[in-house]
Amino acid sequence: MKNKKSTQFYVRIVHRYLGFFLAGIMTVYALSGVLLIFRTTDFLKTENLENKKLQPSLTINEVGKALKIKDIELVKAENSIYYFKNGSYNTQTGAAKFTSKKLPVVLDKMTRLHKATTNEPLYWLNIFFGVSLLFFAISSFWMFLPKTKTFKKGLYYTLGGIILTLILLFV
Repeated sequence: MKNKKSTQFYVRIVHRYLGFFLAGIMTVYALSGVLLIFRTTDFLKTENLENKKLQPSLTINEVGKALKIKDIELVKAENSIYYFKNGSYNTQTGAAKFTSKKLPVVLDKMTRLHKATTNEPLYWLNIFFGVSLLFFAISSFWMFLPKTKTFKKGLYYTLGGIILTLILLFV
């Protein structure tokens, strides 16, 4: 007679090895996620002096779009030069000089994981990671038999995690 393995047996094996595989991905996501919390600050960013040639006679908003500067504000305008925070734009020549602040290349690439859209191949990793985490969360309930004390406590902790997340989302 064949020894038939249970669904629980296979779920535990997939959960174990998927967990080891995802440990590397989760490390990168965790680090980049924490780093993204500080995206509105200058934490770990370096200043870069940039010169760009734009079309002459742009408005200050058009300059902001061309230079990818959000919420650009005109500080002063004199002698056909617009001055804005961290830079200037010559309306006659189109020359723009400004200081940008960027993360080091490796950290910048890591933060792109969270920002990936369907226009980039990275989004497949995000989909795989999200589906894997969902499987990981659900398959953890196969680690213990439903009648055990540990399983029942696990359900309370799960409910607590859901409630805490909802509170933080809506407060």
